Amino acid sequence: MSPEEIAAWTGAGVGVLALIGAGWRAARAAARVVGRVDDLVDDWKGTPARSGVPARPGLMARVAAIEEQTAQIADRVTAIEHELHPNSGASLRDAVDRVDRRTARLSPEG
Repeated sequence: MSPEEIAAWTGAGVGVLALIGAGWRAARAAARVVGRVDDLVDDWKGTPARSGVPARPGLMARVAAIEEQTAQIADRVTAIEHELHPNSGASLRDAVDRVDRRTARLSPEG
């Protein structure tokens, strides 16, 4: 075999190995993308419980739970605001105002 043939075969071998390496890198990148898409689908749909791992609700179930909690918090804030403003005499603000007026009558220097 001549040196030119050896160089040609070596170049061909290196080219084949380069193609295999590029294919391997592309396959790994594709596998990462597929894995991420699979994770996204699991997050969207949720996952059922399995041995040692609790179930994870999907995105829509989590959003519904957040909306329910937000409604409960809004109701609580409304009740708190009701206590902070004078109204029919039953709020905390009305009680504080009554105590303040009584204290002012008892202690004129107040």
